[in-house]
Amino acid sequence: MKKLWVIGVFAILCLLFTVSRVNAQCSICTKTAQQLGERPAKALNAGILYLAFAPLAICSYIGYRWWKSNHEA
Repeated sequence: MKKLWVIGVFAILCLLFTVSRVNAQCSICTKTAQQLGERPAKALNAGILYLAFAPLAICSYIGYRWWKSNHEA
């Protein structure tokens, strides 16, 4: 159990340190961001990452609850 916890913490730390360098733009958003300029493009990328966080958090919570209920049984 401790090994699983250490792996989980390591994965979360890796994700936290790489989020700022991730380009989460599709091809259409990339072309739009290139036309906007540097600062609006960074804001667009931050918005995309912000919108992607909610579904990932919900799926993670559901997965955790499912794992927890099956693990105790």
